[in-house]
Amino acid sequence: MLKFLIATAVLMMFASMWEVVQFFLFVLSFVFFLKCSHDFFLCGLGYMMGMDYLSFALILLSIRVVGLMICSSQKIKKNEYFSGGFLLVNLFLLICLLLTFSVMNYLFFYISFESSLIPTLILILGWGYQPERVQAGLYMLFYTLFASLPLLICIFMLYNAGGSLIIGMSYKIMELNFESMLWYVSSMFASLVKLPMYLFHIWLPKAHVEAPVAGSMILAGVLLKLGGYGIIRILPLFSFVNKSFVWLWVSLGIVGGVLVSLMCLREVDIKSLIAYSSVAHMGMVLGGLMTSSWWGMTGSLVVMVGHGLCSSGLFCLANMVYERIGTRSMLIGKGLLSFMPSMGFWWFLLSIGNMGAPPTLNFAGEVQILCSLIGWSKITMIGLGMLLFLSASYTIYMYSISQHGLFYSLLFSCSPGKIREFLILLLHRLPLNILIVKISALTFMP
Repeated sequence: MLKFLIATAVLMMFASMWEVVQFFLFVLSFVFFLKCSHDFFLCGLGYMMGMDYLSFALILLSIRVVGLMICSSQKIKKNEYFSGGFLLVNLFLLICLLLTFSVMNYLFFYISFESSLIPTLILILGWGYQPERVQAGLYMLFYTLFASLPLLICIFMLYNAGGSLIIGMSYKIMELNFESMLWYVSSMFASLVKLPMYLFHIWLPKAHVEAPVAGSMILAGVLLKLGGYGIIRILPLFSFVNKSFVWLWVSLGIVGGVLVSLMCLREVDIKSLIAYSSVAHMGMVLGGLMTSSWWGMTGSLVVMVGHGLCSSGLFCLANMVYERIGTRSMLIGKGLLSFMPSMGFWWFLLSIGNMGAPPTLNFAGEVQILCSLIGWSKITMIGLGMLLFLSASYTIYMYSISQHGLFYSLLFSCSPGKIREFLILLLHRLPLNILIVKISALTFMP
C-alpha cells in the first residue's frame, strides 16, 4: 500500500500540471485494479497498513472518483481560479482516504477518518458557489466532529481493556450492561452521522448544494462510504451488544429512507434532490449492515460502490446543466431534451442506475440487502416495498421534469455536449454494468 501512497504524494509535486495529474490518477487506478487477482483475506501488509476485499473496493472507488472529479472541474483550470491549490487539496484528500481504508490500527483509522474533513471543508469554502457555503461547511464540520469525539474516548477505553488496537485483534465487549451499551452507542455514532443516518443528515444537503462539482462528487462518491466502512470495522467489537439494537437501526434506516424519499418528491433544486436520494440509499445500507449477515454486508458494499459511481455521475450531469443555463431549479431548467438531446441518453442511463434497475451494481446490491432484511424479519417487506417504490418515483420525477416540458425561453443556444463530458459520463456508467458480470471482485467471495 505504501507505493500507492508515495505515488499520490509525488503527484502533489506536479500540481501545476493539470493534464499530468489527470493522466496518472487513471493510470494509478488501473494499476491498483490489477491487484484484484489475489486470493488472500489480507494482502499488502506492512507499515501498519493492509488491504482486504472491502478496502480494495473502496480504495479503487476513491482513486477513480478523484480522477473523474478533476476532469469535471475544467472550469477552474480555464478561469485560473487557484487551479494548483485545487489539485493539491484533492490529492491530499485522496491520501487521507487511502490511509483511512488501508490502516490496520483503530487510532490511525480515527486520525485519517477525521483528516478527510479538512480538505473537504477547504473545497466547500474555497470553491463553493454561494455565500451560504460558510454555514454549510460549519454544519458539516461540527456535526461530524461532535459525533466523532466519543469514538476517540472509546478507542482509548478499548486499548486500556485489551492492550491492542490492531483491527481484528482488539478487545471485544461480551457483556450487556449500561456501560457496554454506552460505549457501543458512542463508538457507532461517529459512523452513523458520517453515513448519514436519518435525523442526523441535515449537514449533507447543505454541503452538497453549496459545494463545487468536485466537492459534491467526492462527498457522494466516497465520503459517505466512510460511515459504512467504519460500521463494518467497529461492529465486530460490539457484536454481542449489537444484537439488542438491530431493530432500532434497521427501523430507523428504512423509515428514514421512506421519509426522505417523500421529501425528494417535493424538491425543485436538482442537487438537493440527488443529495437527499443519497440519504435514502444509505438508509438501506444501514439496515443491511446492522443485520451482520453475509448477504447484508456484501450487499451494502456493492450498493456503496454502485451508489458512489451513479450519484457522482448525476452530480456531474447537474453541473453540466448548471454551467449552461445558470440555475439548478427544475422549474426553470426544463425541456433539456430540446437543446441537449445527447445528454438525455446519459440522464436516462444514470437515472435508472439510481433507482436500481438491472443490469447495474445497485440492483445486485439491493437484492442482497433485501434477502438479508427479509430473512431477519418479514415485517421489513412493507417498508422496503415503499422505499423501492418511492426511489423509482422520485428518480422518474427528476428525469421527466428536467428533460420534458417547455425549455428555458431566454436560452437561445448552448453546446449539447463535449467529448470530455461524454467521456466522464461513460467512465461513471461503464463500471456499473461491467462489474455486475464479476460481482465477486467486490465481495468477500473467494
